[in-house]
Amino acid sequence: MIEYIRGELTDVTPAMAVVEAAGVGYALSISLNTYSAIQNKKEVKLFVHEVLMTGGRDDSYTLYGFFTKQERELYRQLVSVSGVGANTARMILSSLTPNELINVIVNGDERSLKGVKGIGLRTAQRIIVDLRDKVAGSGLAEQMPAGVTPVVDSHDKEVRSEAIGALTMLGFASAPSAKVVGEILKQHPGLPVEQVVKLALKQIK
Repeated sequence: MIEYIRGELTDVTPAMAVVEAAGVGYALSISLNTYSAIQNKKEVKLFVHEVLMTGGRDDSYTLYGFFTKQERELYRQLVSVSGVGANTARMILSSLTPNELINVIVNGDERSLKGVKGIGLRTAQRIIVDLRDKVAGSGLAEQMPAGVTPVVDSHDKEVRSEAIGALTMLGFASAPSAKVVGEILKQHPGLPVEQVVKLALKQIK
């Protein structure tokens, strides 16, 4: 089992980071929170969660990377809930910061969870019921670092391309993604890519 990968950050998008360690480039799926924390770093250490899917037409092996152990633990708590898969958990951690998610769960805020794309009322209720006591008693809230301030990228064309790419990797079609991203950048020029993706996740159909 891989605990973490430390090395040179050779490529990063809002949904994927490539870390080179000992001559091997590891592609890790990441959340927007982790992207915000690492996007301007040369060397990174990402805590790893491994997902092996077997029994289907094609077996797959995916690495998920997290900037903190606490975010990884939240991810693992989420995927332990019935009906919440790997990508859904990443979607939640891309729509809410770890601190926001902890507050949502502890306070029973179904509405905020339902605001995440793909999360219905029953799933939101199940997350809260299953995780409220675990999160409240885990000390995660006290361990969470303050949010990382994003660096504004003035090149809207590049932001648009990265945002559409991230949404596509999260499972959305490129045409509606492009339309929503275009409207967001028209209203908020200069917005950093992770904020564009967060807004798009709330608007895209």
